[in-house]
Amino acid sequence: MTQADPKAAFIDQVSWNSDGLVPAIAQDFKSGRILMMAWMNRESLAITASEGYAVYWSRSRNKLWRKGESSGHLQQVREIRLDCDGDTVLLMVEQQGGIACHTGRSSCFYRVLQDDEWQVSQPVIKDPETIYK
Repeated sequence: MTQADPKAAFIDQVSWNSDGLVPAIAQDFKSGRILMMAWMNRESLAITASEGYAVYWSRSRNKLWRKGESSGHLQQVREIRLDCDGDTVLLMVEQQGGIACHTGRSSCFYRVLQDDEWQVSQPVIKDPETIYK
């Protein structure tokens, strides 16, 4: 009789959607600020858990996406949580370089609804053209 890999058992407890993905929220482990949302598949979650750095699944590129691989803005994972329904992962991260968004901002959630219009609420820390060469 073969035993299931105990290290992989946590992955089987995630409620993956029909595409084999789960939403993953990245949150700053010190401030609690929400930095971004991305998707993970089984492989990206397993790599994230084993290596300690955020790895996501890029739907547009159809491949694994190591956060910070081109920008240098890695996300060191301090804790991985699963919500009560098992259908959302929360990564408590240390955002290296202070920039989480491809727009050069600290968070992807930089627009706030005011008077029925989206207003930019965060400055660009670094021009994306200098980040992504």
